[in-house]
Amino acid sequence: MRINKFLAACGVASRRECDKLIESGSVCINGKTAQIGADVADGDSVTVNGNAVNVKKNEYYLLNKPKGYICSVKDEKGRKTVLDLMPQDTGRIYPVGRLDFDSEGLIILTTDGELAQHLTHPSNEVPKTYLVKIEGTITEAGLNPIRSGVDIGGYVTKKCKAHIVETNKEYTKIHVTITEGKNREIRKMFEAIGKQVTLLKRIKIGELTLRGLDRGAYRKLSKQEIAYLLSI
Repeated sequence: MRINKFLAACGVASRRECDKLIESGSVCINGKTAQIGADVADGDSVTVNGNAVNVKKNEYYLLNKPKGYICSVKDEKGRKTVLDLMPQDTGRIYPVGRLDFDSEGLIILTTDGELAQHLTHPSNEVPKTYLVKIEGTITEAGLNPIRSGVDIGGYVTKKCKAHIVETNKEYTKIHVTITEGKNREIRKMFEAIGKQVTLLKRIKIGELTLRGLDRGAYRKLSKQEIAYLLSI
């Protein structure tokens, strides 16, 4: 493993910042000053400013994101991020995919880049289910354009699943399952058929749910859940 990638995996800093540490002579491999591009083998001793560093075990969390938080490590506008809901000692952890500022629900945070890539790469078509609340009423037949794919501004969405779970004169609640993740995709899908989304909540990734998790709360994923997410 390249030394900058190794240091980043240890939680020292980003790869770019690690390169700066290496250039400054602060990093040693087996007691010798490391050079940019050097490799670290199993059993090698690596130090930064004389302190030994080791690769940390990956961390995996499931968070029930409330509205009013963005899915980012930091925000230039000073808005709250999902990391503000996590313990301060969590380390360099990243949200997988996105839920926009006004949306809520299930989001995974991890240090595992392999899992993040698997869950977000379009070719894997990982199903994600949302509870969508719209103003007014709609029929099951009225959802057919959503199911078939609609133009959301130069892009036609993939086929998806959608069915009504509750309806009255004031609003309708719908479960929608998609396998892609375009920016504000579901909101745009309903706008395309003349409906305004008033609530958007991700309730499932695959078969993983928010069961028992209050808004703003988080928990660690089990080994079985991690293996399942890598398999879907």
